[in-house]
Amino acid sequence: MSLKKFRLSKFADFEIVSDDKHQEVIGHIRVKPSGILWAPVDAKVWHGVKLDDFARYAEKNGKQQKK
Repeated sequence: MSLKKFRLSKFADFEIVSDDKHQEVIGHIRVKPSGILWAPVDAKVWHGVKLDDFARYAEKNGKQQKK
């Protein structure tokens, strides 16, 4: 009998929703090892940023957070 195993995902998708009680979907974020992609709701095209570019932007412009 052969052993079975889980295949790891190549990316993780997240829905971004509004803050109000209706929680309408605003867009989608896809996190990949090579970068981060954004797609507004009902868009057919994703917009991407390389992970290195995103890291530089976050370090320069982001607010420091606790884990």
